[in-house]
Amino acid sequence: MQHQLEINGRIIEYTLERKKVKNLNLRIRRDGSVYVSANKSVPLDYIENFLRSKSDFISKAVEHYSEVISQKESPKKYVDGESFRVLGHDLRLKVIRGARNEVRSDGVFITLRVKNPFDTAMKERVFRKWLFDLCKETVTNLCQAVYPKFRKYGIDFPEIKFRNMVSRWGSCTPGRKTLTFSYALATVPVSCIEYVVMHEFTHFLHLNHSPDFYRQLAVFMPDWRERKKLLEKSVCRKV
Repeated sequence: MQHQLEINGRIIEYTLERKKVKNLNLRIRRDGSVYVSANKSVPLDYIENFLRSKSDFISKAVEHYSEVISQKESPKKYVDGESFRVLGHDLRLKVIRGARNEVRSDGVFITLRVKNPFDTAMKERVFRKWLFDLCKETVTNLCQAVYPKFRKYGIDFPEIKFRNMVSRWGSCTPGRKTLTFSYALATVPVSCIEYVVMHEFTHFLHLNHSPDFYRQLAVFMPDWRERKKLLEKSVCRKV
């Protein structure tokens, strides 16, 4: 449910979700929106006083994401020299006419070979398919690599799905034994993807972000905080 609150002379809109959680949770999403989850027993006045106590944090976070979003790159033209971020590295594009459509990368350049170098829509389709396939391969391999840590808890290997997600890197649905990941992971460092994979797998053991969840995550990945900070420098957006 949407709510409004005046903080330091500024109207802040936030989404309040009532759910079965022990703690009052505040999250600033990567699109700059403010999200709060709280138990049904927590009064609205208490929630709003909590938000006022976090006014500096909220203002700085919203301004940060607004600035990042405003600095998004203009639409790509898929021409020689354009830069694309792939697995945390900025690679330059080379466009070549070829007998068939394909993409290759040597870690420095991305070579986009297409039948018609002047067909921007086709170049985009070919490139995006390559990037999506790379994302699927990378994430699936990492899921297979971390799974042995969870097998001993009686957890079956989950179904792995992918889709565009604007404000999330991944999600876990324990009841359906499914993990879903954002295609935008193709743009972030592999160490960050490893963190997202481990984070989502840990939800099979602890559904909420409880202290037990983070203690378990620290056992599996002691440096998860550093990886999370690096990931937060990226903006989760459609690719």
